Amino acid sequence: MINKCINSILSALPAPSCVLCGTGATREMALCPDCRDDLHPNHHPCPHCAAPLPAAAASVCGECAGLAGGADRVFAPYLYDQTLGRLINRFKFHSGFDCGGVLARLLEAHIAARSDPLPQLLIPVPLHPKRLRERGFNQALELARPLARRLAIPLDPQRIERLRPTPPQSRLDAPRRRANLRGAFRMRGALTANHVALIDDVITTGSTLRELTRLLRRAGVERVECWAVARTPRR
Repeated sequence: MINKCINSILSALPAPSCVLCGTGATREMALCPDCRDDLHPNHHPCPHCAAPLPAAAASVCGECAGLAGGADRVFAPYLYDQTLGRLINRFKFHSGFDCGGVLARLLEAHIAARSDPLPQLLIPVPLHPKRLRERGFNQALELARPLARRLAIPLDPQRIERLRPTPPQSRLDAPRRRANLRGAFRMRGALTANHVALIDDVITTGSTLRELTRLLRRAGVERVECWAVARTPRR
């Protein structure tokens, strides 16, 4: 009886509009089928950095094959393209929380479909306090909140602190990326979780996530995953 009443109320409500084009969307996600079809899945990613690989390439990219201590799995189901870029830019720079909800739904759908055990804890990539004041919110935390709720995984947004602001990693070469992030983060207190997932919106170079993975390993975490909505292709 209660379910019938709820369904009756929902059916009487107007259908949501697509956050990008304004046409009709589903009640589950405010993104119309056409805009969703414009997204480009990351079909053959490197498991340790999510960089897209040719279908016939090895299972691990050349850069990750030469590095030790990376995440056990990096998961980014989409490639960063024009459509996804519009969603992310509206979310991050125009407080488009409806777009953030769409991004969280997109990521959740892929996470929920996997067969691997879920992590014991979610940790969003932290912003420096100066950047947080400028933007007003941490986009990684706003993505992690609905994921934690829907997947029933504890969320700890205070566990890792960003000690200093850093210039964008995409503007630096590999040695300068490592130096840029050295000492940029600090763990607050001890961790009891053995399996942790870091949450971010976009993976550009993977350097930030590698630094955070090293921090978690030193804290005793056995398995580290990194979840993001999208991965930018390497240039």
